[in-house]
Amino acid sequence: MLSVQGRARLSKAGPAHARATLYMAAVTAIRYNPHVKDLYERLLARGKPKMVALGAAMRKLAHICFGVFKNRRPYQPDYASAA
Repeated sequence: MLSVQGRARLSKAGPAHARATLYMAAVTAIRYNPHVKDLYERLLARGKPKMVALGAAMRKLAHICFGVFKNRRPYQPDYASAA
């Protein structure tokens, strides 16, 4: 089902270099990071377009990076069970 406004698009706001870096990192994370892969597949199963799901994966990676930077701890793949 299409929206009234047409297809969803990713915003071009913000630094293009950071967006391009997050894009390539998300493409890789969809294959190898179980948390990002689960998010991506869950959104596709709900009928979201692939680019929308990829944008959500980019955002999740940004949140993971911010959390690692803020807490000054290495990334923990089992962070959900550690909380």
